[in-house]
Amino acid sequence: MARLKRLAEKDEELIIVKTPITTTEIADRVKHYDLLEPSKFSKRYNNLLYRPVSFSLNGEEHKIQYNFCGNPYCKWPGLPQKKFTSVKGNPSRYRLSGRGKGENQAIICNDVPTGVVKGMTWGCTTFPVSNWSVAEEIKRLVHIETIKDVEPNYQFHKEGCIQEGTTTFEDVHLFYKQGKSKTNAQVWQCKTCKKKTSLMPTRKQSTTYHQKRNDILPSLVMDLLNRTPVTRTCEKLGIGVSTYYHKLEWIYRRCLEFVERHEKPAFERIEFPVMWLNTDKMTYNLNNVRKKGQGGKGFDDVEEAQFPTQIVVTADVHSKYVFRSDIAYDWNIDINDIKLDTVLFKEDHLNEFCRKHGRFRKHSFYPMPPSKNDTQTEWEYKQTLQEFDRRERYIDGLHVNSTYTTIAHLWLIKQMVKASEWRFVTDKDNSLMTAFSRVFANETRLTEAHHFISMVDRTKSLKQCNQEFKDGRAELLRWGNAMMHDTRSIWQLAYLYLIEVFKSKQFHEEVMVGSERHHKWAESPIEHPIPTRDKGFYYVDCKTDLSSLEPKEIANLVLNVSDYSTNNFMQQIRRRLSIIERPLVTARGDGKSYIYANFNPKYAQFALTILRIFYNFCEATKDLDGIKRTPAQRLGITDKQFDLKDILYLR
Repeated sequence: MARLKRLAEKDEELIIVKTPITTTEIADRVKHYDLLEPSKFSKRYNNLLYRPVSFSLNGEEHKIQYNFCGNPYCKWPGLPQKKFTSVKGNPSRYRLSGRGKGENQAIICNDVPTGVVKGMTWGCTTFPVSNWSVAEEIKRLVHIETIKDVEPNYQFHKEGCIQEGTTTFEDVHLFYKQGKSKTNAQVWQCKTCKKKTSLMPTRKQSTTYHQKRNDILPSLVMDLLNRTPVTRTCEKLGIGVSTYYHKLEWIYRRCLEFVERHEKPAFERIEFPVMWLNTDKMTYNLNNVRKKGQGGKGFDDVEEAQFPTQIVVTADVHSKYVFRSDIAYDWNIDINDIKLDTVLFKEDHLNEFCRKHGRFRKHSFYPMPPSKNDTQTEWEYKQTLQEFDRRERYIDGLHVNSTYTTIAHLWLIKQMVKASEWRFVTDKDNSLMTAFSRVFANETRLTEAHHFISMVDRTKSLKQCNQEFKDGRAELLRWGNAMMHDTRSIWQLAYLYLIEVFKSKQFHEEVMVGSERHHKWAESPIEHPIPTRDKGFYYVDCKTDLSSLEPKEIANLVLNVSDYSTNNFMQQIRRRLSIIERPLVTARGDGKSYIYANFNPKYAQFALTILRIFYNFCEATKDLDGIKRTPAQRLGITDKQFDLKDILYLR
């Protein structure tokens, strides 16, 4: 029998991240903290940059180390740091360059003449990340989507009963059955002390346990998914705001239970020959409000009223199935935790890529009083401390660097989906490109993964895009007639056209170095032959090496490049969720207003997940064959269209 579920608590250890530094190293940091200047102190402990971080998830041990070259045309892509003792000068594979603060430093590939590894380095530059902080971000994303069984603490006996300690689960003969409770659960009575105990119902016995006004749930979900503001929904249903958010959390939990029953088992049994992923980011403005009691005339020091907040979305290119949608915001982090780690690990004098909380950027360490040899002045210290104190007066949590969220986001998708080969489509966003090159480094090196970049001219008007859509298709038909092809299929003609293009063009260029030829990314995109109504003509590039493929294979790959799946879901977010809205023009017309934006990003994450499950399993659209299917049906993980009540009541 399936038990009732609850969301994971903040302090539950679902992932155990092993501290990558030893107690000896911590003692060494304490010893040298006052002896060295911050620059020399940070340099002393930069070896943490290339050190793998271990963590356990679901009983499996994982190791991550994402500081390496991500250029597929380099001689060192995805390879760990190594010192070549057989070469004069004992050079390393990578060197750390840049001066000043850690965020200005970069990993540069050394062109070590080993004679074993062929190729060039091309002066590749990679910005370092904190492996420790990546593991912490993976831990955060796992935590927010984990549900646990509710395990009640039953008292089956009165105090002093001689049978105290026995339970109905092991000693049934010591108890009477006393019928069923209102929740349809079994009631037991001790034969000795006569105490009656009602068991908690299972999920099948009751879908309304601890739920008043359970009848309003379908209406509340439809209001949520149809852009009805929170206040209007409360007025319509006759509930308070606290009840609204309590119901929202209950619905979110039911969505996670639904995923546990229908999504996870399906991905465990299905292996995809090729998986096409499209990842993109969108920005919404989080209302930044002060906590209760932190307003008034005594608090003149204020932060910005709106915080741009990133949402990372990944969907299947063909089925439009959305695998994940995550907000780059940690609402569970406590400033006191950062302070404690700063004191323990002396992180205020470390580079950002060596800090446990490097994903929080300017809040990655707590300001500490200047040490004996510190270069920071007392005034600078007080200024940074003031920023932290001001932050504590506002909503809980901190924004996460979207690169860390994207890396953790893709790592979890890679663990969930079994695929022999991967195809990845993004725009030219550095955080997305670097996340893919790190998470899928081994697959890229083995040519099992390829990264395509879709570039759109956002300055074109909708009228121009529509005209390009018409002209482009007409031009393709004229080309087909001129080449005497016996088809009028736009897709077939585009395929034939691309074959001709790739007979003379590649996404890489050949560079002669001495007597050897080397490949280098040309950064020369091609125009996709099929324009769309909303984008017109757009350009496609490939960041990985396709030189081993024939023109017809490359043409087939390029023809599949599309960002429609994430764009479509993001439009659903904008049109359906009022708390993640586009700005409204103010009454005076002199600015923008975000009056419906929410105060707590936790509830934005809840709403996103509810929308994602509804979109994947309930929202059917017509395919090319005219049959309506949901994204889950098109992907092949289910054979039916679900109803909203199937999710709410787990029918």
